[in-house]
Amino acid sequence: MPEAHPTDPIVAAFESHRGRLRGVAYRVLGSHADAEDVVQEAWLRLSRQDTGAIENPGGWLTTVVGRISLDVLRSGRTRPEVALDDQLPEFTATPDDAPAQEDLVALGDSVGLALLTVLDSLRPDERLAFVLHDVFAVSHRETGAIIGKSADATKMLTSRARRKVQAAHRPASAGPQQREVVQAFLAAAGEGRFERLLQVLHPEVKFTVRTPEGQFVTLGATEVATRARVAGSAARGHATTVNGRPGVISWSDEGTPLSLLTFTVADGRITEITAVVDPAELALMNLPAPV
Repeated sequence: MPEAHPTDPIVAAFESHRGRLRGVAYRVLGSHADAEDVVQEAWLRLSRQDTGAIENPGGWLTTVVGRISLDVLRSGRTRPEVALDDQLPEFTATPDDAPAQEDLVALGDSVGLALLTVLDSLRPDERLAFVLHDVFAVSHRETGAIIGKSADATKMLTSRARRKVQAAHRPASAGPQQREVVQAFLAAAGEGRFERLLQVLHPEVKFTVRTPEGQFVTLGATEVATRARVAGSAARGHATTVNGRPGVISWSDEGTPLSLLTFTVADGRITEITAVVDPAELALMNLPAPV
């Protein structure tokens, strides 16, 4: 990265845009390492330019990063990444009595990993067009200049990409029947009603608890029912919808999130439960305020 004095105008121009550039590259490529490489290459190209001739450094850098990212994506040189933050599924939680979030695009920059997963289904030019226009608000004209298309063609490309993203990401709503199953589970867990728990759990149910000490998985209805008291206290929490699935969030008296549970329900039985009780992980989530 820049080694010149921080008061150097070239360094200052680059540093003022580096966070945005990294964000563009990461969302296009899906790898922090590749994104850093792209931003480094953009810096090298900038350092060789007569910056006095660049009227809009931010736009120039975005163009360079976009083109480099597109070349990398088309060449298939991206590296798979398994960093800790990428191993954890991202949750978008909305209280059941709050307005529902209808559009992935409206979530913008906060979607993170969930968005990256959906973007994998797009062609390279669709992916770049969507990221630049819908996530970073780059105009169709500027985006078209980067990918080599007219503004109108880029607008059509972005619209097509947006439809694919929305279709792939739009979750099924947590319907009343699913919620009833979850409430029955929570009530039985809180009361220690083992037989009732077995009735609402799928025989091959998976129960994952994420704690400060690590992730612990329990498989099978009998085993999960035996350990279900871990989730029983959540019955006093607030019903929420998490990525379209029924969930429960609990807060401390001070308003700090204590736990987030999500449930997958199929054919009237719970097939999967995830309980996040790690304060550090909860603090990083975009969770709603206490209600």
